[in-house]
Formats: sequence, structure tokens, C-alpha cells
Amino acid sequence: MDATGNKFPGEEGSRGRSHWSLERLPDSIINELLLKLDLESLCTAACVSRTLRSAASQVLASRSSLDISAFYPDSQTLQSIVGRLKGVKSLTIDCLRVDDFSFINILGAQIQELNLIKCSSRSHHILGTIGHRCPNLRVLLIEIAWQRIPQLIKSLVVMLKNISYLESLSLKIHGTAVDVYDFQHLYHSLPTTLKTLKLLPVHEQHFIHSILKFRDDRHLLIPVPSFSNALHSHGACFNLRNLSLELHTISDELMFSIVESLPCLVELDLEDRPYLEPQMPRDLSNIGLQSLGALQYLTTLSIIRNKINLPVSFKRVNDLGMFILVENCRGLESVKLGGFSKVTDAGFSSILHSCQKLKKFEVRNASLLSDLAFHDMQKVASSLVELRLLSCNLLTSEALEELSSFGKLEVLDMSGCRSIANPCLSYISSLSTLTNLTLAGADITDDGLAIFGRGSSSMLTRLCIKGCKRISEKGIHKLFHGEGKIGNKLLFLDISYMPGISDAAIATITSAAKALTDLCMRYCFFVTNAAVKMLASRGTLRDGSALLRRLDLCHCSGLSNDLIHILDKSSFPGLHWIGLGSTALKTRKDEFDVMLNKRPWLTVCFDDCELGCHDGWMY
Repeated sequence: MDATGNKFPGEEGSRGRSHWSLERLPDSIINELLLKLDLESLCTAACVSRTLRSAASQVLASRSSLDISAFYPDSQTLQSIVGRLKGVKSLTIDCLRVDDFSFINILGAQIQELNLIKCSSRSHHILGTIGHRCPNLRVLLIEIAWQRIPQLIKSLVVMLKNISYLESLSLKIHGTAVDVYDFQHLYHSLPTTLKTLKLLPVHEQHFIHSILKFRDDRHLLIPVPSFSNALHSHGACFNLRNLSLELHTISDELMFSIVESLPCLVELDLEDRPYLEPQMPRDLSNIGLQSLGALQYLTTLSIIRNKINLPVSFKRVNDLGMFILVENCRGLESVKLGGFSKVTDAGFSSILHSCQKLKKFEVRNASLLSDLAFHDMQKVASSLVELRLLSCNLLTSEALEELSSFGKLEVLDMSGCRSIANPCLSYISSLSTLTNLTLAGADITDDGLAIFGRGSSSMLTRLCIKGCKRISEKGIHKLFHGEGKIGNKLLFLDISYMPGISDAAIATITSAAKALTDLCMRYCFFVTNAAVKMLASRGTLRDGSALLRRLDLCHCSGLSNDLIHILDKSSFPGLHWIGLGSTALKTRKDEFDVMLNKRPWLTVCFDDCELGCHDGWMY
């Protein structure tokens, strides 16, 4: 523009230039670009211009898969989104705020995969409606809170009778006073096409009785030639490939019934939560573990004894049981074991050395597992992608000394291993493929984070150092301002239960972790409103920072109730969930209700839930 205010030739406002450029782009190029966006980015693009709005509508209508579980849509939002996707075949929804009428209206015969999370308000006739409206379902996951269990089972049976092509069924039930239910009627309604079954929770004896009877009644021959040699002489078995159960007790009898009825299992996932110390014959021993050797197609095995109800373990399984297991199951690619208190280094290392295709290895609450199990790993670690060693108190940093030989390792979780110290970070820093690191409760310091910050882990997307109480704001600065590039791709950061974290640490995170979307800092007592103001500005300053999606501030006692003014419509534009349990803001719930009317996609939790309100729902 010249001195008189006239524009030079070709000069236009930035808004006009962007629209003019979009108008000249071929529709095929615009559509190709929009196809790569997630739902929220697509909606944002639609607000830019009429051209993008039209293209976004076409792209949205052509989508065959939609996952809106990352936020909590109300009925109006759900109908507005799903109503445009006439051809959607896969649908995942968080149902916490959705009413029955709106839910029914989104169902259709084109849906082949339906995942319904947190169905706390579904009435029983809704389940029958799923069967009638979605007869072509192949995959169904229902996570539901229910008190009237007999009525629920009856509704599920009605639903299943109308879904004759179902291949995968996952059913999680919460919120009842008793944790075991009679699913016997449900088993006899399962379609013959079913290949994956997940039931949480289920009574052990009911399952044993039902699966044996089911096998004898159906006499279902498996038509796949490669599985023919797995059939019993009488030619009867169930067509399941993947089985996942949560029970009160895992026993030898349960193992025998599974092996006898389901010889073609590929994946087996069992977890128990005893209320009493298990006694024989209602417990797992070496004999029960040995029987799994008959499952010659087994590639994934998970056996967990959870301590949530009682501090118990598998006391009748020792190294011999592990030796026999791996001798007959050398093709295992994923192994997860929890609560095997009598198994030593020899038993656990036999898995690592015998299963040459092993990609995932997890051990929990193994009181006899020590560093010795991980010596001489160069020959056995080439295929390992995930390594999780949780609450194994004898492990030290020396267990990770040979990490450099783990050339494909992407996930490392050492939660609860309190003897893990700074030297481990020197070993970990050499892993260029690492994307997910958890060191919750480790004895690491600021110097350790400085070592890691100078390392090669530039691909890291998730980092959890909660409970590392010797780390201060100086350590956070060293982590993000070292020679490495830790903050480049980091999406998730957990710095909870760390008294050394203050506003200065949050300032470092805000400026350095540009890609961060999830931040958990519960029990950080010295974090104040000033830190939250810094976080609120992310993504609004055009500095390349991503918008925060989830923020956990529970038990941050340094926050004042004036914080509500920061959480207005103009702050945190991308926020889906914020946890404010046990903070001063609890006294202003009524004002939050008014604010949330303007922000229907935001959930404010005052109940001390973990990030995203998963506890109580996710297993």
C-alpha cells in the first residue's frame, strides 16, 4: 500500500488471499488434505471458509470410521456429527452424556463395529434395539454400569439373538455390589461366528460349566484346514481364537476346561481378584500351567493375580512350571505375568531365552525377580518391542545395563521399581526407537533427567515420572533444554506427586513441550494460578504449540478459587477434560455448571478421577 492508501497491484488482505487460493485449488487436492485430519481438526477447517466447509462436509460424509471417545458429546452434538455420516461402519462413542433417544437414532444396519464406553444411563431396552438396528455387527464392545444384573443378562440375550454375524464381543460391567454374575444364559446365546470373547467379571465355576456344555451341545467343526489337527477325536470344539476373562480365582480346573474346549486359542488373557487366600484345588499350580502346552497356536498369554482385594499371589507355581510352559509354547510373542511370587530369575529368563519371537514382555509384583534375569541379553532382545517390569522391588539400574541391544524397543515401563536410579537414564538415553517411558516412583534426580535430556530419545511421545520426589524444577529445565529433542513429539506428561514442581517448571513445560496435549500434575502443592494461566495461553499465541486436551490438577492446594475466571470461553479452547478434585474450586461447582453450558465438550471432574475419568471404568 502506498502513502495515499492505495494497494499495490496484487496486494490483498491475508483473508482474501487465502480464500482466493482455496477457490483455485482442485477439489481432489482439498479433499485429499482434509482426509488426513482428525474429527476436531476437520471441524476447525470447516470454519475457515465456505470452500473448506463444503469440502469438509463431503469428507465427513465419506468416512467409514468415527471415534469420538476422546471427549464427552451431549445428545445434540452426537446427532449433529453422526447424522452426517450415513455410511459409517465403525463407531466409538463415550455415552456418559447421551440420552436413550439420541443413541437409538444413530444406529443403522451399515454399522459393523460398535464400541460404547461409559454407558451409565442406558435402559435395558436399548440393548435389544442394538440387535434390531445393527444386525450386521461384527465387533461389539459395551462398557456399562448396572445394578439389576438378571435384567441386563436377559436384554443381552435378546440382543445377541439378532446379531448372527458377530465375531468379537467385549462386555464390561461396573457399579454392582457383587462382582460375580451368572452368565450361563449368555453363553448359549453366543453366535457360532464368534472368535473373540471378553467378559469382565465372570464367575469361574459358571464359566467352566458353561463352556464345557457349550462345546458338547454345539459340536462345532472348525472349517479352517490348518486347525484340523487341533480338533478332538469326537470333533467338537468352540470357534474362539481370543479369550479374555476377569474372575475371582484362576485355577487348574479353569485351565483344563479352556484347553479341552478351545484348542485353537491364539490369545488367552486371564486376571483374577481373590477375596480370600486361594486353596487347592481352587488355585493355579504347575500342572495347570503345564496344560497350556496343548494350545499349539498360542501366541499371546496373560495371567495376572490382582491385589486390589487382597495381597495374594500364585504360591503354587515355581520355576519348574515356567520351564515346562516355555518348552511347549516357544511361539509366544506376548507374555504378561503378574503375582508369581515363587518364580525366580531362572523361570523368567527362560521365557526371554526360549521365545525367540517375543515382542512384548511384562512382569508384575515378582518379589524374586532381580537384575540377574536380564544378563546376557544380546542374543534374545532383537525382537522385543515392549518391556514392562512393574513393582519388582529387587530390580536396580543394572537390569537395564544391556538396553542398547534392544534395537526395536518402543515401550519401557519400570513403575514401582524404587531402586531404579540415575544410571538407568544413561542406558535409556541410547534408545532412539523409544516412544513411551514410565519411571513412576523411581529414585532419579535432576542430574538423571539432565542425562536423559542429552540422549537420543527424540521419538518420545509419552513420559511418566510421577512420584519421583527428588526431581525439582531444575531437573525439568535440564530435561527439555538439553542437547536432545525430548519436547519435540511429547504428547503426554505425568509429573504428579512431585513436591519439587512449581510454577517455574510449568513455564518450562509450556515453552518447550510444543506438542503436549495431556498434562497430569496432581498433588503438586506449589503450583499456583499463574501456572494455569501459562497453560491456558498455549495454542493461542501462534507459537506452534498444540492445544491442551486434558489437564489434571487434583489436590493442587496452591490453586485459589479465582481460577474459575481463567477457565472461561476464551481460555483453553481445545480442552476436553480438567480434574479439579480436592482443590479450592470445589466450592464453586454451581458457577462451573453455568460455564459448561457454553462449553458442552468440556468435562470438569471434582471426583479425584485419574486423567479422563478412566478409573472405575477402564480395567
